[in-house]
Amino acid sequence: MRSNLYTSLTIALMASLSFTSCKKFLDVQPTSTVTSENAYLTGDNIEKAMNGAYNSFIGNGTRPGSNANYYQWEMILQTDIRSDNAHAAGGGEIDFGQIDFNTITNTNDMVRRDWEELYGAISKCNIVIDNVGKVTDPTFSEERRKQILGEASFLRAFHYYQLVKLYGGVPLEKHSNSTDPEVIRIKRSTVEEVYDFIDSDLQVAVNNLPDGFGQPSIDKVRATKGAANALLTKIWAQRPDRDYNKVLQYADAVINGKGGYQLLQNYADLFDGAHNYNNESIIEIPYVAGSPNLSCWGGAFFFPDLDGNGLINENEWRRYGTPSKDLVDAYDKAGDTKRKNANIWFFSVPWADEFWNPCADSNTKIPFNVKQKHANSFQSGDHFYLLRLADIVLLKAEALNALGNSNEAMNTLNIIRHRAGLPDITTGNASQLKSIILNERRLELAFEGQRWDDLNRYGVTVDVMNKLNELKFTCNEGNVSSPTPIKYNFNQNSLLLPIPLLEMQANPSLTQNPGY
Repeated sequence: MRSNLYTSLTIALMASLSFTSCKKFLDVQPTSTVTSENAYLTGDNIEKAMNGAYNSFIGNGTRPGSNANYYQWEMILQTDIRSDNAHAAGGGEIDFGQIDFNTITNTNDMVRRDWEELYGAISKCNIVIDNVGKVTDPTFSEERRKQILGEASFLRAFHYYQLVKLYGGVPLEKHSNSTDPEVIRIKRSTVEEVYDFIDSDLQVAVNNLPDGFGQPSIDKVRATKGAANALLTKIWAQRPDRDYNKVLQYADAVINGKGGYQLLQNYADLFDGAHNYNNESIIEIPYVAGSPNLSCWGGAFFFPDLDGNGLINENEWRRYGTPSKDLVDAYDKAGDTKRKNANIWFFSVPWADEFWNPCADSNTKIPFNVKQKHANSFQSGDHFYLLRLADIVLLKAEALNALGNSNEAMNTLNIIRHRAGLPDITTGNASQLKSIILNERRLELAFEGQRWDDLNRYGVTVDVMNKLNELKFTCNEGNVSSPTPIKYNFNQNSLLLPIPLLEMQANPSLTQNPGY
């Protein structure tokens, strides 16, 4: 069944509204690098340009450096590992350690790479948006033209949403292929201006996208009206001048809309690799197992292949994103065995771990992030959710509570808790409920790229990180040393990444974030 599922996965690009000539955006060669003015006058070429825009989620190879580092795995580094959910570990690279321990510099290669990749993805969207209106092909329908405009607008909004959360106000590149220095050397917009631009793109998306395209393997991997409303829910919660009335409006548009979204009954089904395109998914990245170009190598950085006995091979190497004791304790304190067992697995390993097992004692197990469970030798087919319904339901609960409707907020929150097998929350105290919702999001969405954003939105990042009691140990002749507490030394400047030095040098109009 799994192989048939992935065989069917290889068709996602609509060449026409009727699907009489369906091709998958994953399979069609993108042409997003073509720049001549007449390159997009046919329907086929603009479809290929649209494919190029979607391919930013996947890249063009099964190894790091394939131009999709951010969505393959670094989004988790920037959110879960940067927060209290996990440690970088892995090979001890300086760039990842800086992200983990709040010692980031403006020469950090990951900071530079993520900036470049996200702007590269935006450039592909700009090509589509600038040229879709120029297509004169008589076989290219006006309805499809509107859909493509909506899809490209959604994708551009999604990439700018990543940028503004990471770097704050960023330059708004709205058009493609400009050679005017005044356009290339764009100044940084304010955070609010970036969010306003994201909102305007999403309004275009909502007005032009369908509720679905007629089959789940397309509905869940392409932008839809539901995806646009979901991202609108998130931006109006995340922006500093948040509007919880709009959060509630757009959350209800998702929950009560025509997308047919429903929570799965079993939380573990979301991440077992056998329930792709499920009803809870709003939009996901559809990796293809074993494909040279379409699989996910990022999952193998978190969890290795297992041997024939379901154990980690003695020749394996230390992975990244080791779950923190604080996160594991949070699951245990909540009695949340269902989500813990779906998200974190413990194994004996052949390496030392200064947080869990410094002397590499074979009787002591360490945890792994297993939201993507099938590493498949760097060719995983495990899909990754960009947006799913539980996130939106919890944002609705947050909005209801902030708007003074704590009873309905409790009822909404308890929908998520019921699936996890947890008892109802009964407190009507808005302040207590706010903290409970934040913790619920942590348990529900760990390793899905949400934790850092949640801490920032709640305004508690500095306090949470400076109070975090994570300890490092060393091994001396088989004996574990006394623990060394990690000092994170967070302040308000720590909430944003630096603007990469190379970008500052290339664009003298840029200004640096405070503290760098």
